[in-house]
Amino acid sequence: MTSIALFNNKGGVGKTTLTYHLAHMIQRLGLSVLAVDLDPQANLTSMCLEETEIEELWEKPSELINQGAAAAGLPGTGRVRSGQTIADAVRPILEGTGDIATVEPARLQPGLWLLPGSLDLSRFEDKLSNEWSRAYAGDIAAVRTSTSFHRIIEQATRAVEADIVLIDVGPNLGAINRAALISADTVLMPRAADLFSLKGLSNLGPTLRQWRSDWQGLVLPRVPSNISAPRAEMRPLGYVIMQPEMRLDRPVKAYERWLQRIPWVYSSAVLDESPPSRTDDRHRIATLRNYRSLMPLAHDARKPMFDLRPADGALGSTQQYVKTCFKEFRALAQEVLVRIGELPGETHQSPTVNRR
Repeated sequence: MTSIALFNNKGGVGKTTLTYHLAHMIQRLGLSVLAVDLDPQANLTSMCLEETEIEELWEKPSELINQGAAAAGLPGTGRVRSGQTIADAVRPILEGTGDIATVEPARLQPGLWLLPGSLDLSRFEDKLSNEWSRAYAGDIAAVRTSTSFHRIIEQATRAVEADIVLIDVGPNLGAINRAALISADTVLMPRAADLFSLKGLSNLGPTLRQWRSDWQGLVLPRVPSNISAPRAEMRPLGYVIMQPEMRLDRPVKAYERWLQRIPWVYSSAVLDESPPSRTDDRHRIATLRNYRSLMPLAHDARKPMFDLRPADGALGSTQQYVKTCFKEFRALAQEVLVRIGELPGETHQSPTVNRR
């Protein structure tokens, strides 16, 4: 099993959309996938589940259902059960009543599961923050808290026999993301070609290296053998450029200027290597075009953009756009699997990936 955290400490670049579509495409390529929603905004969970399922899962009334914008459903008829989120799993630790609780991943389709998130997960932030430094001294309760996400993911992965785990996290460098990222084998970074994304990249690399050093040097040697703990590998897998929607007030030349700077910043800040030449973009996995016109249709149909059909509203020339979307995400998924050595049934040669 290989775990991949999709992380960008700048919001609004399409990270959750990428996680959702990558999970579906990797499953389509023949591997079993567990998608984990560790973002307290729970956007991945909202993309994957129906409104009635979310209402039952979170045990809270749905605004859309109350307003008549979504149909109500009968409890127990969906793919989820109440009290089966990440927040429910860590509640015993948060309330001081015990260790992590076992939660059951939701089966979205054969070979694809979701470990749902919850808005209540934000309550765990302060607990994780306070326990981090205490874990340096080997405090058992602090170690259990800091390793909770790793152990929850480990239990769920074993239960569904997942080959790949995709972890969606929020756009910040807070305690929840620190605990989530040290649980990941690799980190895939969705990027936008703009000033703010480059600044975030500059901050991200040193922070990941510090977290890795602190965990491996100060905490891991003090973890008891009966507590499963992550290695905090967080190996940078590469980055994906999320192409913006071109506008008159955002010239193509400005986009290209920022795009050319990403390899330099990624190598120096994230990899701590000598800066490459301007033409060296081997760490760019792909460039994905903006599919803004497909997103509303996919949201309403509750399916990936590349699965849209005429019955979903993808009519005429839009169907060609859907096919292009499928090709791009398939190439991206294949390249990701090549880089982690998990491409099934094929020799490990890089597929053709769009690098516009």
